[in-house]
Amino acid sequence: MSARVVSLTGATGFIGSVLRERLVARGVEVRALARSRGGTAEDGTKWIKGTLEDEHALAELTRGADAVIHCAGKVRGRDARDFDAVNVQGSKRLMEAARLGGSCERFLLISSLAARHPTLSWYAASKFEGERQVRAVAGAIPVCIFRPTAVYGPGDRELRPVFEWLLRGWLVTLGQGDSLLSFLHVDDLVSAVMQWLDAPVVQSQTFELCDGQAQGYNWASLASIASDIRNAPVRQAVMPAAVLKGIARANLVLSRFTRRAPMLTPGKVNELMHPDWTCSNALISATLGWEPRILLRQALRNHLF
Repeated sequence: MSARVVSLTGATGFIGSVLRERLVARGVEVRALARSRGGTAEDGTKWIKGTLEDEHALAELTRGADAVIHCAGKVRGRDARDFDAVNVQGSKRLMEAARLGGSCERFLLISSLAARHPTLSWYAASKFEGERQVRAVAGAIPVCIFRPTAVYGPGDRELRPVFEWLLRGWLVTLGQGDSLLSFLHVDDLVSAVMQWLDAPVVQSQTFELCDGQAQGYNWASLASIASDIRNAPVRQAVMPAAVLKGIARANLVLSRFTRRAPMLTPGKVNELMHPDWTCSNALISATLGWEPRILLRQALRNHLF
């Protein structure tokens, strides 16, 4: 591994925590940003207390780092400004700190496949604009952008309930019956990051990542997989789009009183109803030699979520 010191954001989150453990296991010196932690942990991680709004913390985080991996991101928000503050401005500040630090040789932004369709939601728009801002201020630092599809695995709180109910014999379907979905296990995403770190030379590129299932999945194929695993039928219940949109609008109204950012918003409904979330690993496989190893069927069968 060419990088000796790696700066990491989002290290306490679902993807970032798995990545941090893998980096530490590989003998990399990890500097991780966190709101409530500081000092050096038993595993050697140097925690930098601060946020993406704190320029001093970002300078300390990136000082002397060979590589910067930006996993932090906001997935819940009451308006576009909530998302922009973190996914756009926070990403830009981190890139600026990495450039000013003078030692960063490569920068990786963990974005989202949603950035491919920025008009769908506040979140998608912020991920797209965050990518643009990072590239704009990178200077000579090569910027790689990973756009994974829906990531799942141990520690994930979003897809786990869906998979648990699926294996119990229930599937709530959204959108059109022939909507195409794709997934990626967190271990495969982390292995892709390791391939990026191991690459002797990197160039600024954007990669889409999924588990490699040809043509992705639709609701019928998900039900079929679960039915095979449990050796029993899976009942499908259709969630009408009007009901989902009504709940989303009510969530926004309620958030004005609770001051809590909802997950289900009208924009999120647009994402859920989008007809095609498939992608291809061709570019990243050709460039970095990465191939996913865990198909959804295997993960469900072995409860790898």
